[in-house]
Amino acid sequence: MDNTKESIRNMIWERMEKSSISISYSHGRIPDFHGSIKASNLLRNSVEWKDSNIIFVSPDTAQQTVRKNAFYDDKDLIMASPKLLNGYIFLDSNCTNGNEEEASTIKGAFKHGRKIISIPNVDMVVEGSVAVDIYGGRLGKGGGYGDMEISYLKNNKLITSQTPVVTTVHEIQIIERIPLESHDEKINMIITPERILRI
Repeated sequence: MDNTKESIRNMIWERMEKSSISISYSHGRIPDFHGSIKASNLLRNSVEWKDSNIIFVSPDTAQQTVRKNAFYDDKDLIMASPKLLNGYIFLDSNCTNGNEEEASTIKGAFKHGRKIISIPNVDMVVEGSVAVDIYGGRLGKGGGYGDMEISYLKNNKLITSQTPVVTTVHEIQIIERIPLESHDEKINMIITPERILRI
């Protein structure tokens, strides 16, 4: 594992916990943060969101409101299972039967959705992040799952260069530069509780 990347992760985790920005213990995880709901709602009001019908999203807690908003807005959702151990879960816009809160959780997604092998074309990708930069660099928790998900969608032509690849983060998670390697996938949209950054 790259020491520089790991030092950035540790810096962000410690900074978020010392500032009481993390909602729970964040080390080793994609951190949930105070303001994640506001960031998700800012995304919801974007033109990119309104133009999207099928949204691919990570299972992280910080993106739970993103998943809930997708249900409220009658969008189909594809959720990556944690660590991709159970592949991908498809939740169509009518699957919740009024249980949007439950269906937006990992356990609820398995209850209300179904595992799929073949993924349809995706209109938006939403990934969790530990740190990002304004050039599109993204750093996850270190397992490479976000990169694998984006790479899979690109390689199978399920997204294009114009597809919004989004992350919702706290302002404190934006740093000057992420050191990227050849396998690292970039994002093109950052949503914080305060603003939308299009890259």
